[in-house]
Amino acid sequence: MTQLRILEGRAEPLGATFDGEGVNFAVFSEHARRVTLCLFSADGRSETHRLDLPERDGDVWHGYVPGLRPGQLYGLRADGPYAPAEGHRFNYHKLLLDPYAKRLTRHPVWHDALMGYTVGAPESDLSFDRRDSARFMPRCVVEDPSFAWGPDQPPRRDIAETVIYEAHVKGLTEAHPDVPHRGTFLGLASDPVLEHLQNLGITALELLPAQAFLNDRFLLEKGLVNYWGYQTLGFFAPDPRYLARGQIAEFQHMVARMHAAGIEVIMDVVYNHTGEGNELGPTLSFRGLDNRSYYRLQDNPRHYVNDTGTGNTLNVNHPMVLRMVMDSLRYWVEVMHVDGFRFDLCATLGRRVRGGFDRSASFFDAIRQDPVLTRVKLIAEPWDIGPGGYQLGGFPPPFLEWNDKYRDGIRRFWRGDARQVPELADRMAGSARQFDHSGRPATASVNFLTAHDGFTLMDLVSYSEKHNAANGEENRDGHPQNFSDNMGAEGPSDAPAILDARARRRRNLLATLLLSQGTPMLLGGDELGNSQAGNNNAYCQDNQIGWVDWSAADPAFLDFTRRLIAFRRAHPILRQKRFLHSRPRLTDGLPDLFWLRPDGAQMTPADWGNPELRVLCAELRMAAGTPEYAQREEALFLVFNNGQPLEVVLPERPAGWRWRLHLDTSRPDLAPHLVEAERLAVDGRSVLAFDLERADD
Repeated sequence: MTQLRILEGRAEPLGATFDGEGVNFAVFSEHARRVTLCLFSADGRSETHRLDLPERDGDVWHGYVPGLRPGQLYGLRADGPYAPAEGHRFNYHKLLLDPYAKRLTRHPVWHDALMGYTVGAPESDLSFDRRDSARFMPRCVVEDPSFAWGPDQPPRRDIAETVIYEAHVKGLTEAHPDVPHRGTFLGLASDPVLEHLQNLGITALELLPAQAFLNDRFLLEKGLVNYWGYQTLGFFAPDPRYLARGQIAEFQHMVARMHAAGIEVIMDVVYNHTGEGNELGPTLSFRGLDNRSYYRLQDNPRHYVNDTGTGNTLNVNHPMVLRMVMDSLRYWVEVMHVDGFRFDLCATLGRRVRGGFDRSASFFDAIRQDPVLTRVKLIAEPWDIGPGGYQLGGFPPPFLEWNDKYRDGIRRFWRGDARQVPELADRMAGSARQFDHSGRPATASVNFLTAHDGFTLMDLVSYSEKHNAANGEENRDGHPQNFSDNMGAEGPSDAPAILDARARRRRNLLATLLLSQGTPMLLGGDELGNSQAGNNNAYCQDNQIGWVDWSAADPAFLDFTRRLIAFRRAHPILRQKRFLHSRPRLTDGLPDLFWLRPDGAQMTPADWGNPELRVLCAELRMAAGTPEYAQREEALFLVFNNGQPLEVVLPERPAGWRWRLHLDTSRPDLAPHLVEAERLAVDGRSVLAFDLERADD
């Protein structure tokens, strides 16, 4: 065995850092008595050295090993009290992952030896297991993350220009016949994917979790896997399953290719909990390094606070845990060049020590003062299952937020529910009740109809009930309130009338999304007519249910989606940062928004209160307060009719101007044309969009 010596090293940076001569290791643990570095052979099978980190600077243990190189496999062990009743769960027999590891060799192999306690013992988690877990654990890898970026420049898209496309690394690529390295970051970087996103008009690709995550034991025992990835184990490491050649440069290559195509990369990140679960979960990293510091514990510290519904909650109120989160975010921006983050269960990150939500919590303050993170896009999922966990509109700028009220309100309007016209008006105007405060822009609302969690757009119009039997939970999982409509038959149908009704409903829904104020997000595959067979919770379906079916693409709907996105891009009125409140403009004295009846009169309180009303017309201009240099177009006129055919009076136009009809969802192939008449017949269940143009243009 080669003799190695370990020197003092430095307390920063945390993790394993190669300096050209050797590797510095630094690990945080406030309550450990000893932290040991374990080195492994190149094949990972043999533990070749155990070296105690010789120095402690505050609560950071550190040491330097000369001669080590990138590619070295390693892990950690931590010695300290095993006293669950006091919140401590140290077990030196368990090999641990470095929280700052840049790459992992594989996923854990489930075995009872991964548990710090003896499974089946009468004392449960108060017992102590002495089996070594190393053979079942992945190895951390020392990495040199430098990459030849060349002229890479982040697109830095203005949020008003952003169209988000949410997709799964494997789900988007696995079933595409022309994609090489399917199911990986290299597959995402391929020409067919890039050309599809560019032709569609997408400006930002939002990836479901791609940091290293755990396959839950209960899923593997049912022949399923953790497909979505919301069980993070490594906040700095890309998940091994998405690396075709085992190199982190594959992720960097994907980002560089996206940037060259003008597309930003946003990561869905999970800093609210880890994959270690509750007190009966495995000891893989954080629990074994310092359980009491890394996790929020109940008054009885044997048990975990569970505001996330996953068994544990990360303790971002601890300064070193918050530092880990901030270091992770900066790493993905500075080293991996990502352009933003979507924070899963972000309400959890804003909880104080006693559990209440605070928009001035340490996490938000840390991000808002950070010169690296304030230049990227930040999106909150504004809820968790803890007390007062629903916080839509409650986040500080510059955060954007997923707006589920938009999703439900628009679904209910087009399903035909009563009293939904006021809801439609509120949502398409930017959800001002939630977001028009604290200087927040209308773009703070991330509007979506569908996302990974729930029905696809095709299933939204094909199923009235969820069909999740394949998940092995007897259809009990998944949200029961989908506000969906099967249009006359549950599931696939060959009936022309049903197919036509479904196609029009999809066009109406998508047109509403892209004609609304806010930041639109599409679910990857919706533009193709992708279905999940009615499964609205495909978190464990790494198969044809969860993959996008490119072979069944609907070319007509794909073309319609492209034209909608292009129309939005061409009309600044649809993507304003200022809210529309029907206030007079200084430029011409006209209000920036008129709510109109089909007969041309303005809506009255009686109209708004009519439960049977199914139509809404809106005339929009650049918002009051918009500087003159941004007054780039005159007006738009939109009609949303979920009722019977009717006649609509077009708004009065100035001399020398005319309305041009660009969109009619009842006639999706209609070419744009000027409308000479003052009245126009509007089909039932349709959306129309006009712009005001000079007659001589």
